[in-house]
Amino acid sequence: MGTFTAAAIICAYEDIAEDLGVSIQRVSYLTSLQIAILGGAPLFWKPLSHRFGRRPIFLLSLVLSCACNIGCAKSTNYASMAACRALVSLFISPAMALGSVVVTETFFKHERARYMGVWTLMVTLGVPVGPFIFGFVTQRVGYRWIYWILAITNAVEFILYIFFGPETRYIGADVQSRSSAFKTEYLSLRRIDPTPFKMTEFWHPLTLFTNIPVMLAAIAYSMVFLFASVLNSVEVPQLLQSKFELNAQQLGLLFLGLIIGSLLGEQLGGFMSDMWMNTRARKIGRKPTPEFRLWLSYIGFLLTIAGMVIFLVCTEQATAGKLDVRPVVGTGVAAFGNQVVTTVLTTYAVDLYPQDAGSVGVFINFIRSTWGFIGPFWFTSMFESVGIANSSGVVTALIVGASFIPTMLLHWKGNRWHSKNTDSLGLGGIEK
Repeated sequence: MGTFTAAAIICAYEDIAEDLGVSIQRVSYLTSLQIAILGGAPLFWKPLSHRFGRRPIFLLSLVLSCACNIGCAKSTNYASMAACRALVSLFISPAMALGSVVVTETFFKHERARYMGVWTLMVTLGVPVGPFIFGFVTQRVGYRWIYWILAITNAVEFILYIFFGPETRYIGADVQSRSSAFKTEYLSLRRIDPTPFKMTEFWHPLTLFTNIPVMLAAIAYSMVFLFASVLNSVEVPQLLQSKFELNAQQLGLLFLGLIIGSLLGEQLGGFMSDMWMNTRARKIGRKPTPEFRLWLSYIGFLLTIAGMVIFLVCTEQATAGKLDVRPVVGTGVAAFGNQVVTTVLTTYAVDLYPQDAGSVGVFINFIRSTWGFIGPFWFTSMFESVGIANSSGVVTALIVGASFIPTMLLHWKGNRWHSKNTDSLGLGGIEK
């Protein structure tokens, strides 16, 4: 729901701009603002979830998000809508902070890529599914119903999570507890970890800036996400809506490429990734190093580059006023590559330090969201300076320099680097 909520209004940029009397570019900042907060807010929620558990934090998140979405629906000017959007992002962000650690707490190592992939797929799909669904809503009943539906969804999620969302945080001392498993998992809202808070916990994930393997994996993933997910969604209204003379509903349909590409890409990044590692383990008679998983990421990088070239070149070549599906095909190819990279690199980073999966997830989310927030501020300038088609050269160079080459370095030196960092940063090592 984090990325879904942030991207929900993309199809309604034109309607919001007209209603509030601002430019479409300024309306796009309502999405950029949420992306930025989704990156930083998890630093606050992670320590709280360690003390009180995952379940209470998720329940609180849904209640407060519901209230703030109602505030968005009732906002009458740009400033109040931006403030409410910021609060929604703050309160919906725990899922971004805790997703990777909940997967680690719930599933075995040999299943991790598959289920980590399900989580990352939902994060990725939130971006295109939001405008795809709400394009119909905006066209039929108006853009304010986007916020009302988001509020209703949060309320329904809250009710469902009460009955179907157990606590996943396990404290070793609880083995002596006389409480039933049902009471512990569903009825307890007390503090489960009595350890006193330390201020360092709130910025502990940022210490991973000094951890070369995790840092390089985060950078490599974030650059791909920036173009294949953020640019291909946030810039679609400005690049395609006016050129093809589309209404909100028709604009939403253009996001089908991202949805289909992401779903297909997850089959390679998740299920096939686990098969890749398990086959290697049987062949050599022991668990392979985490770096062996990275071979699949190169497929993702190449497909992302190919998809972005198709999207940008075909967008410039398309005839104004005549719908051209080639840019949509390009977004689908890029989305396929993005999902492969997302699952492979996220799983790789978590495999390095499974005992600190929460910090790894928060750190990767911080890098991805910060870079995703900055992107929309320079995308337009890039298009104006070098042209839409020529921008594909900039995109290719950045992906090669910030994603492809760092991943090659991880293949070469990664095993040595993370072995040194395990003890120095106090992180849990690779599972044996």
